[in-house]
Amino acid sequence: MRTKSAITDERTARYVIEKITVDSPLERRLRDETEKLSNGGMISGSDVGRLLGVLAQSIGAKTALEIGTFTGYTALMIAQALPQDGKLICCDVSDEFTRIGRPYWKEAGVETKIDLRLKPALETLATLKPDSIDFAFIDADKLNYEKYYEACLKLVRPGGLILLDNMLWHGDVADPQATDETTTALRNLNQKISQDSRVASVLMTVGDGVMLARRH
Repeated sequence: MRTKSAITDERTARYVIEKITVDSPLERRLRDETEKLSNGGMISGSDVGRLLGVLAQSIGAKTALEIGTFTGYTALMIAQALPQDGKLICCDVSDEFTRIGRPYWKEAGVETKIDLRLKPALETLATLKPDSIDFAFIDADKLNYEKYYEACLKLVRPGGLILLDNMLWHGDVADPQATDETTTALRNLNQKISQDSRVASVLMTVGDGVMLARRH
């Protein structure tokens, strides 16, 4: 299993994902299949997956949104945390990768909770009603993160949560010498969210950095 942490040493990161936030056998099979892909390292760590489930349950989320589904691991984690009549809207553009996760969703008994929409996420977001979402997770193309965040601020109800993955970007956001377009965009968004009066926020050193914003 690959570790994925921006700041934690290898030994500590392995302790967390192999001893504490351990995937179920089904989740592990999906992870193993994903990690065989050339871009399999994109899959979220089990610590991030477990965090999503715990937070969704903690606010009693019934309607959730995921922007960037890849092979469906985090969708599985969120959907399992929703009530039986809950709904998770997944936004992605790849049938090839999302197809990998669908049998696992079915095996877990959550496929009826998941509404997968294969089109550019901003198009899907434009069709949703304001204040209709309890919980949103953003893990897609980084240069559009700010647009996704602004859209989610309109869609997520007051008291709802928005989470953004990879906000430490391998630690590069803390390196003033890192000035590439993606790092700069994420660094600027971190600063924006931290000062945004519309939310209460915290940047957590989980995985590659998870920004948590609670809408006022």
